[in-house]
Amino acid sequence: MKRMRPTEPAAEHGTAPAVAPAAPAWAFGLLVVLFAASGAAALIHEVLWFQVLELVVGSSAVSLGILLGTYMGGMCLGSLLLPRFVSRAQHPVRVYGLLELGVGVLAVLVFFVVPLVGRLLMGSGGSGASGLVVRGLVACLCLLPPTALMGATLPAIARWVEATPRGASGVGALYTSNLVGAIAGCLLAGFHLLRFHPLVVSMLVAAGLNLVVGGVSWWLARHTAHMPDIGTAATERTPVRLDAVHVVTALSGFGALGGQVVWTRVLALLMGATVYTFSIILAVFLFGLGLGSSVGSLLSRSSRDARRDLGLCQLLLAAAVAWSAYAVNRSLPWWPVNFNLSHDPWITFQLDLARAAWALLPPTVLWGASFPLAIAAATRADTDPGRVVATVYAANTVGAIAGSLAFTFLLPLLGSQGEQRVLIGVAAAAALLLLTPRPGRAAGAATLARAAALTAALAVAALLALRMPPLPQALVALGRFATFRLNSPGAPGDAGKDPLIQFMGEGLTESVAVSEKDGVRVFHVSGKIEASSSYIDMRLQRLLGHLPALVHPEPKSVLIVGCGAGVTAGSFVTHPGIRRIVICEIEPMVPQHVTPYFANENHGVLSDPRVEVVYDDARHYVLTTREKFDIVTSDPIHPWVAGSAALYSADYYRLVRRILNPGGVVSQWVPVYQASEDAVKSELATFFQVFPNGTAWAGINRGAGFDMVMLGTEAATRVDLAALRERSGAPAMAAVNQSLLGVGYRSAFELLSSYLGRAQDLKPWTDGAHINRDREPWLQYRAGWDSYTQQPNNLFEEMARYRKFPHELFVGTPELQQALMDAGAAQAAAQRVPEASPPR
Repeated sequence: MKRMRPTEPAAEHGTAPAVAPAAPAWAFGLLVVLFAASGAAALIHEVLWFQVLELVVGSSAVSLGILLGTYMGGMCLGSLLLPRFVSRAQHPVRVYGLLELGVGVLAVLVFFVVPLVGRLLMGSGGSGASGLVVRGLVACLCLLPPTALMGATLPAIARWVEATPRGASGVGALYTSNLVGAIAGCLLAGFHLLRFHPLVVSMLVAAGLNLVVGGVSWWLARHTAHMPDIGTAATERTPVRLDAVHVVTALSGFGALGGQVVWTRVLALLMGATVYTFSIILAVFLFGLGLGSSVGSLLSRSSRDARRDLGLCQLLLAAAVAWSAYAVNRSLPWWPVNFNLSHDPWITFQLDLARAAWALLPPTVLWGASFPLAIAAATRADTDPGRVVATVYAANTVGAIAGSLAFTFLLPLLGSQGEQRVLIGVAAAAALLLLTPRPGRAAGAATLARAAALTAALAVAALLALRMPPLPQALVALGRFATFRLNSPGAPGDAGKDPLIQFMGEGLTESVAVSEKDGVRVFHVSGKIEASSSYIDMRLQRLLGHLPALVHPEPKSVLIVGCGAGVTAGSFVTHPGIRRIVICEIEPMVPQHVTPYFANENHGVLSDPRVEVVYDDARHYVLTTREKFDIVTSDPIHPWVAGSAALYSADYYRLVRRILNPGGVVSQWVPVYQASEDAVKSELATFFQVFPNGTAWAGINRGAGFDMVMLGTEAATRVDLAALRERSGAPAMAAVNQSLLGVGYRSAFELLSSYLGRAQDLKPWTDGAHINRDREPWLQYRAGWDSYTQQPNNLFEEMARYRKFPHELFVGTPELQQALMDAGAAQAAAQRVPEASPPR
C-alpha cells in the first residue's frame, strides 16, 4: 500500500482494510506487519526518488512542482485504473502483493535509469519552454509507473474489507500500523540510512521490503479465502455518484498539502533548513495524520451521519489552522531556548520535535480523520467498494496536487500569512458544503438552530482569518536565534516587524531579508546570514571574483553560480576584457529585490549590459547548457542546507569542468565556520579529485583565515608574475585596482598572498577524507549535524603546517617571488578591520 512522499499528507491515503472474519487471527496480525513494512518502504523510496531526480531536473520551484504533480498524478491514475481493469473475483491480497512486487522492481529500475537520463540531457540546452517539456517527460518516465502501482494498492485491498461483514473492525489497527511504518521509514532514511550509507543501500533496503511484502502477501492469499459478494458483476457496473463529499475530500487534500508546504517553509526558518529538520516535520505530519485516521475510522463505524461528522471536522479545521498559524508565527519563535547550551544535536532534535508537534498536531489529526469519514459518507451498498475508495482517493489526490502547486507558486504573491488565511477559508467552505441544510427540507426549529450555529461558527472563522499573525521579520533574518535579539519583535501589536529590517520577502524557494545596523548591510536567507557589506565579508566576496579573473590570462566569459549580494559578480564588471557575464540564481527575489541594496558594493552589476541573469537550479543549468565559459565561480549556499550539497559533489565539479573553455578557471567558496574538520577536508578532497592541480586560498582577517576559496584548472596552474604586474598596471585595469583597494588589497600581488596551499601539498592532510558524490551525499548529513554544535576554528593552523611557497605556481624572477612573499607578510602585519563581520 502506497505511503507518503516527504511533502505529502497521509490524508490522501484513506483507511486500510480488516481481514475477513473467516480468516484466522494470525492472518490479521501478519497483515498488520505487512502494512507497516510497506509504509516504511514507500517513504524511503520517495525520499530517494526525489533526491536522485532533482539531480537531473533541478531543485527549483518549477522542477519540484513538476515532480510533485507527476508523483501524485501517478497515484491518482493508479487508483482510478485498478477497479476498471482488475476484477473483484481476484483475491485482493494477491493483487496487493503483486502491486508491491511491481513497486520494488520499478524502484530499482528508476534508481539506475536516472543517471542514463542525465547523460542524455547533458548539453541539451534545457531552458525555457523546451526545458519545462523535457523536465515533465523525465518525471513522467521515472515516476508514473511505480506511483501508479502505489496508488492502486488502496482500492485493491479495499475489496477484501468490504467483502466481510466485520470489515471495519480492523481499520484503525491496520492504517495505524502503516503510518507507524511510514514514520519509521522517514526517520530511518533521514537519520541513519542516508547519513551513513550510499543511496544504493537505502534503495536495496526499501526494494527488499517491497519484495518481502509482496511474497508474503502472495503466500497469505493462498491460505485465506476470498468470497466476492453475490452480484459482483452488477456492483462492478454500478457507477459511483460524485457529490459534495468528493468536493470536500478534494478541499481536504488541497488544505493538507497546502498546509504542509507553508508550515514546513516557516518551521524550517525556525529549526534550520537541514535534512534532519525536514525529517522531523514529516514524521510529525505522519503521526498526526495516522492518529486522526484511526479516530476517524472509529467514528465512521458508529456514526449515524458520516456526512455531518465530516462537515464538523472541516469546521474544526478552521480553528486548528488558526492555532498552528499562531504557534509558528507568534509563539514558537520567542520560546526562550538557547541552543548553544547543548553540544549534543539529539537534544536539539527533541526540542524541535516538541515544537513541531505543538504546532502541527491539531490540524493534521483533523485532516487524517477526514478521509475515513469521507469513505463512510460516500459508501453505498450497491457499489463496488474498490470504486468508492478509488473515486474518493482520486478526489483527495487531485485536491492535494492543486494545493501543493498553488501554495508553492502563489507564496510570493500571498505570503505565508495570506496562504494560512486561504487554509481557513477552504476549511470553512468545505464545512458549509456539508452542513448547510439541503433544499426542500422543512425549516423547523432544529434546522434554524443548526443554521444559526453554522453562521456563528463561520463568522468566528472569518475573524480568525483576519487576525492571522504575520511571519516575523526577525525569524527570516536570524532563524532559531531571533529570540536573542535585544529588540526582538513578537510582542502583541507589532505585526512582526523589526526596525533593523529594510526588506523582507517570501520567494518561490527561499525567504530573504536585508537588514542594516551600524552602517553594515546584511543579506539574510532563510534564517541565516549569507553575505554582508562588512570589511572581511567584502574581502572574501571580491577574492572569489578577482582571483580567477587575474589567474586566467585573458578571460572573456564568466558564469557565476548564486547571485546573493552581487559582490562577486560585480567584481568581474571591473575587468575590461570580459564580454559576457551569466548569473545563475534559483530564487528570483534575490536579484530583483536584494542585490540592488548592495549596488555600491557590487558596482551596479545588474545594470551592466554584459550581464544576463538566468533563473534556474544551478545544477540543472550546468548540466544542460550548451555554452562554455572561461571562468565558472560558485558561491553556493552552505552545504548543511538541504539539497545544497549537490553543488559540492565530485559529479557537479565534473559537469563544471565540461563547460570550461581550454585554459578555463573554476573557483568555489568553502565555508569554514560552523563546519567540522572532517567536513572541510571532504570539500577540499572532493574538489581536488576532479581538479588535481587545484589550490586553496584564504580570506585573511588579522593574519588568520576565516573562509576559503578553491581554485581549479585543467592543466597545472601557473601565474606569470611579470605579466600579471604589467597587466594590473595598465590604465584599463584602474577599476580593478580600485575594487581591490576598497577591501585592503593594495595590489594584485597582495591578492595572491592569500594563497594557502596546493592539492599535492595538502594531500597528507586530506588523505582519507570522504569524497562527496551524488550517490553518497555524506557531506549534506555531516554538515547538517555540525550546524547544531559549535565547531573549533583552528583549521588554518592545521593547514599552515603543509604550506610551502610554490615556485612552479608563481613563476617569475627571484626578485618578483620575493616581492610576493614580502607582500603577503606586509598584508598580514598591516591589516586592520574597521568593523567585525556579523555573526552567521
